[in-house]
Amino acid sequence: MKAEERRKEIVNMLLSATKPISGNELSDRFGVSRQIIVQDISLLKASGYEIFSTHYGYVIQSAPLVKRVFKLRCTSEQTEDELMTIVSLGGKIVDVFVWHKVFGKVVAKLNIFSEMHVKQFIEGVRSGKSTELMNITGGYHYHTVMADSEEILDQIEKALNDKGYIVPEI
Repeated sequence: MKAEERRKEIVNMLLSATKPISGNELSDRFGVSRQIIVQDISLLKASGYEIFSTHYGYVIQSAPLVKRVFKLRCTSEQTEDELMTIVSLGGKIVDVFVWHKVFGKVVAKLNIFSEMHVKQFIEGVRSGKSTELMNITGGYHYHTVMADSEEILDQIEKALNDKGYIVPEI
């Protein structure tokens, strides 16, 4: 099978899957190394496919997603509520970033799509494995959030604002 055919098959498998597909599963299915699968996924992303890596494997967004960046401020104790608010309304948290006065923009990919992912993230932070980026900017941070529609993003923005997490534009 040629590389282009394999990539088309990967897209078809991801579109028809009911759960994430691991890189190892794809590697075994196509008889190529895991590294080749990673390269294929990168090329598919570059060509416009919305493919996300999760702890359980790859997932693809079948419909085009809309994106919005929210400027937020919360405490570490409020992080779980903030993230749960977003995913419970259908948002996908792509990343978190802060503007550091010395380093500039500091970004971390999150790819949080579900309440389970939020719990895993919070567990990682609370276990001491890591700390939130917002701690270096006094709680200020940004999330890139994707959703199926602008209406969903509007609902997320309203819910975050109602909870006092949205930082008003000056």
